[in-house]
Amino acid sequence: MTDETKIDDYLEIAEVIAVNADWKKALDVLLPTLRSFFLFDNLALYLKEKEQINLIDIVYARAVGRGKSAEADVDWGQEIAAQVLDKDEMVVKIPDSTTPRTERTSFPYFLGLPLRTSQGLIGALLFVRFGGPGYTKEQIRSARFLAAQFASMFERRLLYGEVVALQDARRQINLQEDFIATISHELRTPLGFIKGYTTTLLRSEANWDDETRNEFLTIIDEETDHLASLIDHMLESARLQSQTLMMKFQPVRLDLLLRDAMVRSQARYKDLQVNTNIIKLPLILADGVRLTQVFQNLFTNAAKYAPGSPVDIHVRQDGEKIRIEFSDQGPGIPPEHLPYIFDKFYRVPGYGTSGSGLGLFICGEIIKAHQGTLSAQSEVGKGTTFIIELPARKTAT
Repeated sequence: MTDETKIDDYLEIAEVIAVNADWKKALDVLLPTLRSFFLFDNLALYLKEKEQINLIDIVYARAVGRGKSAEADVDWGQEIAAQVLDKDEMVVKIPDSTTPRTERTSFPYFLGLPLRTSQGLIGALLFVRFGGPGYTKEQIRSARFLAAQFASMFERRLLYGEVVALQDARRQINLQEDFIATISHELRTPLGFIKGYTTTLLRSEANWDDETRNEFLTIIDEETDHLASLIDHMLESARLQSQTLMMKFQPVRLDLLLRDAMVRSQARYKDLQVNTNIIKLPLILADGVRLTQVFQNLFTNAAKYAPGSPVDIHVRQDGEKIRIEFSDQGPGIPPEHLPYIFDKFYRVPGYGTSGSGLGLFICGEIIKAHQGTLSAQSEVGKGTTFIIELPARKTAT
C-alpha cells in the first residue's frame, strides 16, 4: 500500500465516522477499508458498563475473515479486553507455538488496544487474526489510529446524547414556565368572576331581581366548575406521572362507553355533530371512568379547536387490538408541533389561549396504563385524527 493510498484510507475512516450518526452502521461500512490496513479475521469492541466500572460489555463484533463460518464458536477476546482495561495499555497475545495446529481458528493472534477519551478509559478494541502471522509495528500503529478514531466516535456519541438531554431539559423548563404563566391566568380568571359576582350580590345597597341574581349565581357555579376542573387536571397529571393514580379495572364494553361519552358531549356542545360506525365490541378489562374521560376530552378538543366540523368515529378490531379513531375536518396541527402535543403543559401556538396543556398528556397516560397507545395524525387545513389502540384481550395490569 502506498503512502498516498494509506492517507486516503485514513481520511475515509475519519469522514465516515464523523458523518454517520449510527456508529454501528459506520463500522459496517468501514470494515472493508479497515482490512486494507492489515488483514484481520474478527473485530470486537468492548465498553465499560457505566454502573459497574469493573465490568465490560461487548457492543460490536464482526467475523469477516477465515473464522466467519465458525462465528458463533469463535473466541472474541474478552479476557484480552479485560487485561487492556486492567492495565490501560495495549496487549498483544500470540498462540503457544507448542500447541498442535489442527485448525486455524484454534490459533488466534490477539491485538487489544485501549479506547481513551477526555473522560478516561472507556473500553477496548480487539483484533483477532487466525493462524498468523503476527502483527508488525506498522500494523500496530495503524491499529492505534483506529482505536483513537473509535474512541472519539464514542465521545461524540456521549456528547451528542448530553446535548439532546440538555435541549430536552431546556424545553421542559420553558414548558413549565409557560405553564406557570398560563395556569396563573387560568386560575385568576374564574377566581375573578367568582369574587366579582359574589361581591356584587353581597352589596347591601343593591336590590337585584330574581332573574339577575340567578344569572350571577349561574356564572359563579360555572366558573367554580372550571376552577375545580383545572385543579383536578393538575392533581391527575401529578398522580399519573408518579404512578399513584389508582385504576379500577373491571369488564367493560368500549362501544357503550363511547356512546355514553358522545351523548354527554353533544349535550354540552349543542352544535357538535358526530358520525359513527361504532360496532359491538367484546368485553375487556378496563377502567370505564378513565376511558370515558379520554373519549370526552377528545370530543371537547374537537368542539374547541375544530368548531363546526363533524367528528367521525371509526372503530374496528384488528386481531388482538381494538382501534378507535376520532377524526375532524378542522384546521389541523402543523407538523413541527405534532410530536409534542402529548407532552405535559404543551399547547399549540395560535390555537386559543384557554386550557392548561394537560388534557392530552392525561389522556395519553390513561391509555398507557391500559397497555395501549394514543397517537395523532394531522394535515394543516384538512383536520386531525386521534388514534387509540387498546388490547382486545380480557386482561390488564
